[in-house]
Amino acid sequence: MATLIVSMAVSLDGRIAGPDGSIDWAAPDRELMGFHNEQTRELTGHLTGRGLYESMLGWETAEQTRTDPLELEFARIWKPLPKVVFSSTLTSVEGNARLASRDVADEAAELKGRPGGGIVSVGGAGLAAALAGKDLIDEYRLFVNPVVMGGGTSYFPPLPKHLDLELLEARTFSQVVYLRYRRSR
Repeated sequence: MATLIVSMAVSLDGRIAGPDGSIDWAAPDRELMGFHNEQTRELTGHLTGRGLYESMLGWETAEQTRTDPLELEFARIWKPLPKVVFSSTLTSVEGNARLASRDVADEAAELKGRPGGGIVSVGGAGLAAALAGKDLIDEYRLFVNPVVMGGGTSYFPPLPKHLDLELLEARTFSQVVYLRYRRSR
């Protein structure tokens, strides 16, 4: 059975985006980019909302637009990763992606139930919130950044009940603290 994870940068006050939607404060340094590459290499699939899907499209042509070896490595890992895009407005997608044909819970259940396990990531605040609200997330991976946003999009949405979590890993990268929690059931 696959593990469904949410892995995002978060401010000290629990925001994944500022009041204006900005995420520029979360750009990884070289050490953290290398770690992101390692984690992305472990993925067997990715569920994404339209906004994040569109912002990640630049990685499809990274060979023409980027020169940094770590970024090119990320692109080589990211491009072949199977992606499921949830959108009510898109009619087609590019790269190794397909539009979701069912609701988020059904798509997630299918990916989680595939034999062989693996790790499926969830990208996009709205999609992550929908899955968290249905208690379908197995792990939360937070990259805590030394910034206070004072408002914006919360990492955790309002939930019908509290989540019991177990700390699996903690690691410090320069100014960023990585925390990995498993959902206790």
